[in-house]
Amino acid sequence: MITKEFTPKRTICKITFQVPAEWAENEIAVVGDFNDWDPTANKLARKNGNWETTIRLKPETDAKFRYFIDGSRWENDDQADGYEANEYGTEDSLLKVGK
Repeated sequence: MITKEFTPKRTICKITFQVPAEWAENEIAVVGDFNDWDPTANKLARKNGNWETTIRLKPETDAKFRYFIDGSRWENDDQADGYEANEYGTEDSLLKVGK
């Protein structure tokens, strides 16, 4: 699940990524062009029976992302704003932050 929440002045959007606990045994990272596809930058933590993390993006930002699971598997988010083919013959999830 992806939730988006703007700060009161709408200068930042907090995006929370949440996936079921059974997706991974040890770790999940959300990686994308917002963190230079670095699997160590935004790891999800176990919280309330799920994996979860929050990132901050500016309004009117579009980003590609995927989940990197247990250091070996890539997954998309079924609630992404869309999908786009990548250079590896698969698809990336799309995240669109409005105004």
